[in-house]
Amino acid sequence: MTGVLPAQAIRSMTADGGISAAHTIQESQIQPASLDLRIGAKAHRIRASFLTGSHLTVHESIESFGMHTIDLATSAVLEKGCVYLVELQERLRLPEDIHAAANAKSSTGRLDILTRLLVDRGIEFDRVELGYSGPLYAEICPRSFSIALRTGSLLNQLRFRRGNPLLSDSEILELNESEMLVPDIPHVDQGLAFSVDLDRGHQPAGYRAKPHAGIIDIDAVASCQVEDFWEPVYATDKQLILDPDSFYILVSNENVRIPPGHAAEMMPYIAMIGEFRVHYAGFFDPGFGWDADGKTRSRAVLEVRCHEVPFVLQHGQQVGRLCFERMAEIPDRVYGANSNYQGQSLKLSKHFLAP
Repeated sequence: MTGVLPAQAIRSMTADGGISAAHTIQESQIQPASLDLRIGAKAHRIRASFLTGSHLTVHESIESFGMHTIDLATSAVLEKGCVYLVELQERLRLPEDIHAAANAKSSTGRLDILTRLLVDRGIEFDRVELGYSGPLYAEICPRSFSIALRTGSLLNQLRFRRGNPLLSDSEILELNESEMLVPDIPHVDQGLAFSVDLDRGHQPAGYRAKPHAGIIDIDAVASCQVEDFWEPVYATDKQLILDPDSFYILVSNENVRIPPGHAAEMMPYIAMIGEFRVHYAGFFDPGFGWDADGKTRSRAVLEVRCHEVPFVLQHGQQVGRLCFERMAEIPDRVYGANSNYQGQSLKLSKHFLAP
């Protein structure tokens, strides 16, 4: 059936060899609509990001661009501003009717870590073509903070699809009628539009990454003090001036819910709306902000990086859209109350103690 593959289908793929690894794939890696990917044994510091093109493997390209190799068996630091390439533990042997797409995990995006998936003979980042068989690699570039990680750390995730499960705008409107995706009248244009909340009274409108902070351990939850890495920012007259090359955590104006039979992906709006980028971690699982009585909703956290010039962001300004997809089946478990970001408003990554 056309749709995003749910947890139980991913589990079956690990059993029949469609997904394999040298070390057993853990149940904790299997999410409602994606698979968490584990860092392998070595990181290659490379001179520049690259795509292999249709004729080369990633390993062959590393021979051209690699600088030195880092052993990840114990904790190692990846430096801010440097580019690394890591072979992941998982491999694929996809059937001819399954393709996949990767994205950063939520916590990865909130730390301003640019991570992208590469495959052999690939012409796009984060895309795995129908029937692909071979290894997976992650390009990793910490942008705001140096990070410590090790073999087995989790930075990105893979969503598997059969056919084209994307909902049209009219189908999103129908889904909103039956499931109340947002409590207000939705604006739907190539997806469900969402905007930025800069009307937060005396509370911070968001946080801006400090330029000379310390190291964050990817695997250490609730281990960092907010003030060591972030400074709060406040909106003036419901607007915020973004500084060039600064990274911000903001929050959407909308509360959203993703019903169990659907998944969603956050996409940026067209570049003409301003000199900034609004997302790194784009997957929303079935059950995000959802419960059966319709009372639970969650805001979308916005990972914002300004480009070349200062830019004034206004309250309610549309900054992105949620594209909805049909699940091939309802997953046997959904994003739940024990998940890190269920019911969230403005929230930093799980690595930080509550401010």
